[in-house]
Amino acid sequence: MTKSKNLFATVLTYPAPSSNYRGESEENRTVLQKIAKGNKEYTVISPESMRNALREMLLKAGLPCNRTRLHDQDQLAVEFKEFPNAEKYADDFLFGYMVADNDAIKKNKNLLPKRDSVLRMNMAVALTPYRFDATFHQSPLNAGKSPWKNASTSALLHREIAHTAYQYPFALALADCKQQPEWTKALIGAIAQLSDVAGGHARSYYEMSPKSIVARLTPNLVAGYDTYGFDEKGELPELKRIHANDLPGNEFWLGGDIVRNLVSTEKARLEREGVKLYDNPQKLLDEIAVAFLIKD
Repeated sequence: MTKSKNLFATVLTYPAPSSNYRGESEENRTVLQKIAKGNKEYTVISPESMRNALREMLLKAGLPCNRTRLHDQDQLAVEFKEFPNAEKYADDFLFGYMVADNDAIKKNKNLLPKRDSVLRMNMAVALTPYRFDATFHQSPLNAGKSPWKNASTSALLHREIAHTAYQYPFALALADCKQQPEWTKALIGAIAQLSDVAGGHARSYYEMSPKSIVARLTPNLVAGYDTYGFDEKGELPELKRIHANDLPGNEFWLGGDIVRNLVSTEKARLEREGVKLYDNPQKLLDEIAVAFLIKD
C-alpha cells in the first residue's frame, strides 16, 4: 500500500524594520503583540493574518474565491458570495470555514457548515528579542479649507517597531489536498512570494517570503525536527541530525541563504545523505509542490 505524503516546512524571512501585527493601542502608542520565550519577549505575527494575505494573493491570481474583504464598513468585515462550498471555491477548500447561522445551515442542507483548514500554519516568531524600540511621527492638523478634520490639534504618534526576521512553520497533507492539486500548487506558490501581512502593510512593506527554508516530504505524521530551529544568525543547528541514524536526508529539501552559506564539506555531506539543495527558495517550493502532488 502506498503511504501518503506529508509536507512540513519552516520559512525564515529576511530581516527588516517591522511594525506589523499590532495590538490594542495605549493612548497614542501603537503596541506590537509579543510572546515570552525564557526571560525575553519576541514580537509575533498570527497565522490568521498570513492566511488572510494568502487568500488575497490567490484571489488576485484568479482562483475562484468565496470571501472578499469589505473596506467601506465601520468594523472589520468580509462578504461571502454564497454559502461556503469547498468544491467550488479555492479559499473554502484551502482555509476552511465555520457557519454558525442555523437558518443558513437549514437552507443549505446539502453543504457542510464547517471545514478544517487544509493549510496548517503556526505563529511567526521574531528571530531576535524585542528591544523596546519605537518611533515618533507627527500627524498634522487638517486646517484651512480642509473639508474634514480628524482632530482639533495635531498629534504625536508613538509606534513600537522591531528590526528582525521571523520564522514560521506550515504543513500540508496530501490526503487533504489531492482533490484539488492545482489549487494546492497555487497556494505553495503564494507562500513563496508572501507579502502584505498583518495590518501595517498600508504604511510599511515587510516580506514574509523565504530567505531560507527547510522542508521535509515524508510519510511521517510529524515534522520530526525543530520547526522553530533557526537561531539568531539564521543558521539551523538541526542539520547535524541529518544522517542514517536520525533524520533521513532523502526526505529533506533546503533552500536559500542557508544553502548559499554552507561550507563545502557540509554541503558535500548533505548531498551524500540525499538532501536536495537549492540556492533559490522559490525554485525549491515550485519543485517540491510538484513532488508533493505527483501520484506515486
